[in-house]
This record gives sequence, structure tokens and C-alpha cells, in this order.
Amino acid sequence: MPRFSIIVPSHGVAGRLGRALDSVLAQSFGDFELIPVCDAPGSAAADVAAGHAARDCRVAPVHAPPSAGLAGARNAGMRAATGTYLLFLDGDDVLVPGALAALDARLTETGPVDVLHFEHERAPWWEGEPGNPAAPLLADAPDGVFAPGRAPRLTGVLLPAWSAAWRRAFTVERGLAFPGGHFTDVGWGAVAMLGAERVAVLRSVVVRHLVRRQGSRLNLPGHHHAELLDQVELVLTRAAREGLPAERSGPLFEQLFGLVLKTAAHPRRLRSDRRAFFRRAGRLYRRHRPAGYRPPGGSLGVQHRLLASGCYPAFAALRGARRAVTGATALLPRPRGLRTRLRYRAQLRRPLDPHLAVYCAYWGRGYACNPAAIHAKARELAPHIRSVFLVEAEHAHTVPDGVEYAVVGSRRYWEVLARATYLVNNANFAEGVVKRPGSVHLQTQHGTPLKTMGVDQSVYPVVAAATGSFTRLLGRVDRWDYNLSSNPHSTRVWERAFPGSYEHLEYGYPRNDVYCTAGAGDVARIRAELGVPEGARAVLYAPTHRDHHTGFETGLDLEAFCEAAGDDVVVLLRAHYFYDRGGRSGGGRVIDVTAHRSSEDVCLAADALVTDYSSIMFDYANLDRPIVVYADDWDVYRETRGVCFDLMDGPPGPVARTPDELARVFRDGSYANAESDALRARFRERFCPFDDGRAAERVVRRVLLGEPPEALPPVIPLAERVPAPAAAATLVRS
Repeated sequence: MPRFSIIVPSHGVAGRLGRALDSVLAQSFGDFELIPVCDAPGSAAADVAAGHAARDCRVAPVHAPPSAGLAGARNAGMRAATGTYLLFLDGDDVLVPGALAALDARLTETGPVDVLHFEHERAPWWEGEPGNPAAPLLADAPDGVFAPGRAPRLTGVLLPAWSAAWRRAFTVERGLAFPGGHFTDVGWGAVAMLGAERVAVLRSVVVRHLVRRQGSRLNLPGHHHAELLDQVELVLTRAAREGLPAERSGPLFEQLFGLVLKTAAHPRRLRSDRRAFFRRAGRLYRRHRPAGYRPPGGSLGVQHRLLASGCYPAFAALRGARRAVTGATALLPRPRGLRTRLRYRAQLRRPLDPHLAVYCAYWGRGYACNPAAIHAKARELAPHIRSVFLVEAEHAHTVPDGVEYAVVGSRRYWEVLARATYLVNNANFAEGVVKRPGSVHLQTQHGTPLKTMGVDQSVYPVVAAATGSFTRLLGRVDRWDYNLSSNPHSTRVWERAFPGSYEHLEYGYPRNDVYCTAGAGDVARIRAELGVPEGARAVLYAPTHRDHHTGFETGLDLEAFCEAAGDDVVVLLRAHYFYDRGGRSGGGRVIDVTAHRSSEDVCLAADALVTDYSSIMFDYANLDRPIVVYADDWDVYRETRGVCFDLMDGPPGPVARTPDELARVFRDGSYANAESDALRARFRERFCPFDDGRAAERVVRRVLLGEPPEALPPVIPLAERVPAPAAAATLVRS
């Protein structure tokens, strides 16, 4: 039997789960079992947990559905636990070094105890001094083992479940389980302390709790605040049944209603439920007020008396709840020109159009990427929704016939942005766009991240300078309701790089659907449109942007590469979209396709891909065609831009570091041999799990039609997909 069972719920924290698990496995004290609780096999968190389990036999993942919530996850972990003591750790928190050794030493001193409370550190998500809110509460507790009556203010209400070690036999004997709902820690901690007989404290930090940027989920507006009253009723009913003495019932009552009054003082959290919340809280207060209880003095005592009397208007006036709420239109400095601002404000006063969706890709560069694929599928599956694409004036001529569009910055642009219920973008909308209540913002992203993104860029000076204000970036993230992910790796990176309260949609990238739906005729047609000669091997060269360069540099003499690679090789040059105005010209065996609207078309036309560190490699892998990484400056790129993983440890094909090496892998055919196929297969398993040709359908049905996740088309397994065929000329030359 291990000394500790450490239970780690992981829903919604896949991006930091690995760090939490590593903090446990790195402990100097090793007598423990580590139980990550994951949504389901194949989820981002499950993949992280499985990887740790493969490396360490002490890791034993279990599963609980997201619908079970935090309480269900912890209860699932408890059922699997075999240790003497239970520890709970949130998936984005860590154990401090030496934590388990300190707990073991303290428990050796005290002997068996039902509950061992300890301190924890609250670390700001970005910067600032950490706090230790448990220290004052534990400071007055007796030094040795004590009965709860000797420390009546240690009620279990004000400390989270992960700030104590719980004797497992005690929880079993008392039939303890986490009650359902958002405020499960309140019910768990208080009920556990009602039954505890031997308690001790450890006055040192064990857990470092990361304070989320958006704050506690418990503080978000919504109907869930009524669940706090459920926990209050549960605890006080249990306390009355057990005949809790007055010296303990008073502090318990006061702490519980301190939480209630704190919630009631924030009407925005309660929305329209605030009066019902207050009335029910008043009834509970009157029913469970201990005999002889005297409210505290000052303003808090006045609030107690108003709650007891059920006088919400007076309470609201006292707490300033009737202050005028700042209107959303106060956030409109960005639309340029007085007339534009006034027109936008006027449109914001009108109701949302439930049948209007706006789309934008690459800051208005045209009809492209995931937004275009979703737009096309929405016209098929949700024809009742009017779709408007937003484009810059210089790209308006590229919008396909039949697609309604608005020019960025125009009067109509601001009108549709103000009225649309659905807003879809693969980058971000303008700074002044207001997130209206009831609107739905879908962030589709535009690639799988190899390089650092979002706030992760802050430690790379060149990139941080180009990114601008991270505060503004995070303000834009706060508008997102959904964030699209193409693989579990992306889910983890987005969660860390763009911290927010949005929901991840692990549906694949809609733009990649075509790789499973196109046929040989489509490939032949596109090659002819691009001017690929009959019988040629078309090699797509798609380098990424480099923040330390001021303009586009190919990094290769492409004509020389063609000559050295083989007589039948032509190059399709696709520069990063930052350079789509570059004015380059092809010539000879180099065809410049940078300005072509669709990168998907270009990929379909290519027989092989050469790239350095561009995210196009993750998309192209869905075609299961050869990929070669040209990594002539990997070390420089990694140091200046930062990367999420080491591409050299798991490339999608051969890695060349010089022009001669690159030409040779094409000349001798090793770019497409069995070894290259094996590398690509492993890469596809990791990065192409969801792109099965139905991603756009899943997005439209979930976001625009409101269908539940269980009603969506299941993902077709990788082995059962049939990618678009390459041209006949792609056979490996011997």
C-alpha cells in the first residue's frame, strides 16, 4: 500500500498537465501512486497521462466523463486509490520540491490523523508576488494532534481540498464523496471536518496553485452560483443532525454565509438570479442560525441582518449594486472617424441578427483557410444563416462568385460586425469589435504550432517586440467562445499560449477536409491551372516567416536545386502569407504560387513538400505524401523564435541541412523510401488524428446549429482514410 495516492483531475488543463505530473514524479519521496483522471482515451489530457504512465509504473490513469465535473473526476480517482492518504492536485498546479517528504515526516511525528492541513502558495499567472492564504488560518491551530473543537475556526470551508492530506480509511468509514456542483470543495471540506477526530497541520507550503488569468471559474457569471447554496444547505443540515456544539457551529455558520454574502455582493455574477439567490439565502440563514449566534460588527454585521430579513433592495444599496453599469459601447476607440464610431454604436443598440454570420481570414487577405471551408459547409448545412466574408479592398476581386462579402473598414463592415450572432476568424477581429452578450466567437487558428505562440512568446525579445501588447492580445482572446484544434498537441499549446475561458473543439481543420474528399481529376485540374508540366515531379517549397529577417529570403537557389535533384523536378514556390505582395516572379522550372488563393490546391498539386519549420507540414501530412525538412538554421530559429517541441527528434521525413543534402534525397529517391514512410507514419499518428474530411461538418453542426457533441460525426480512424491520390508522376525514381 503506497503512502500517498495523488489524484489529479485534468479536464480543461491539458496544456499544463505534464508539468503537474512531472512535479509529483520529481519528488524525492517516492512511495506514492499518481492517478491522473482524464476525459476519455485519445483526448489531449489522456495522451499526456498515457505518456507519463509509459515512463513510470506509479502513474495509473483513470477516466471520468467531463459531464461528471470536478467532483466526479475526484470521486473516480478515490475509487481507484489504494494509498494510506489521499492528496488532490489540480491539473495546472504543482507540488513544490520536497513536498511529499515534508508530509511524510509530519505524519510520522503525528501518527495517524484523519486530516492534515497544510499551506499552499497562490502564484499569479503572469507576474507578481505569490500569496499564502492558508498560513493565517493555520497559525492559530494547536501544534500537535488535536480534535476539531480545539480549533473551531478550522471548519474546512475556507481551504480547498488540495490543501490537506486525507486518511483514506477515514473517508471510507465516513462514506465521504465530493458532492456534485461547482462549489464541491465547500461541501467536501466542511463535511469531512464534521466527522474528523484527529487533525494536525503542517506549516509549510506543499502545493503551488496557479491563479488563472481569467480568475476562478467560480466567479464567472451564471446560474451555477445557486449551487453554493446547495452546499451550504448540505453542510448545515449535516451539522444539525450531528448536534455540532455551539463553539463550532457559530464559526461554521459565519464562514459559510461569508461566502454567500460575497457572492450576493456581485450582481453581475448572479445576473437575473440575484433576488432569488438572496431570498433563498435568507431562508437558509433564518432556518440554520445557531441559537445565541451574534452577527459580527460593522458593515458585515449589517449585511447579516439584511440577509436575515430578506431585504434585498437595502442590501443592494449598501453594497453599491445599483451603480450604473458601464455600457459595452464605452469600449469603442478603434473604429476610425466620428461617423463610423457613431454608426457602430447605433448598430450595437440593435438586437443581434440570429441568422447572420461573419467570417474573416488572415486579417482580410481573402477567401481562404478554415473560415472559407466553414463558410462553404454552412451554405450547405445551414442555408438559413446569411454568411458575409470580410476582405481588404485589394483582395475583394479574389472572392469567389456567389460569396457575399464586405470590405474591411467600410460602413457595411462595421454594421455586420455589430449585428452578427456568429463571428468566425482564423486570426483576430479588429481591436474595437465588441463581444456582445449572446454572440458566438469561433477562433479557428491557421496552423499547428511548432513555433511559440501567444504569451509563450514573451521570453523571446525579437518576437515579443513584433507581437506588441500582450494585454491587448489577451483582451482579444477573451472574446473567444470556441477555439478549434487539429490535434491534442495543439490543444495543449493553445491552452497555455492563449489562456482564456473558451471551449476547445478537437474537430480537425476544415481547410484540410479537401485532402480526403478530392480525387485524381481535381489533382490533374489544379496542376494544369498552376502550369505544372506533364510528367513532372512537383516539389512544393514552403518556407516559414523568420522574425529576425526583414523580408522574404528563399534560403535556396531553387533553379540550382532543380538541376541537381533531377531532370523532371519543378518547384512550386509558396512564400509565407506575410509576403503575398512580394512581387516575385518564377522562371524556368520554378513556379511562384505564393499569390494563389488556396494553399490546399497547391498542396494537392505537389508530389512532395520541402519546408523548414512551416506549419504547412502538418496539413500536408494528411495527404500521406513525402515531406523533407530543410533545416539549415534550426539552432538559430529555435533560439530566436522558440519552439514547442524538437522537430529534429520526430520529423515527418528526411532532414537536410545543406542544399547538396536536399538535392541528394530527391536524386537518389530516399525522400520517399521505407524509412521516410515510417517517419511520416509516426508524424501522422501524432498530428493528424482528427482531419478525416468531416471537420467542417462537425464545426457547423456544433457551433452554428447547436448540436450536442455526441450527435456529431465520429472521427474516421487514420488507417481507414483515403487521401487524395498524387499524380502518376510522383512514383519514386530508382
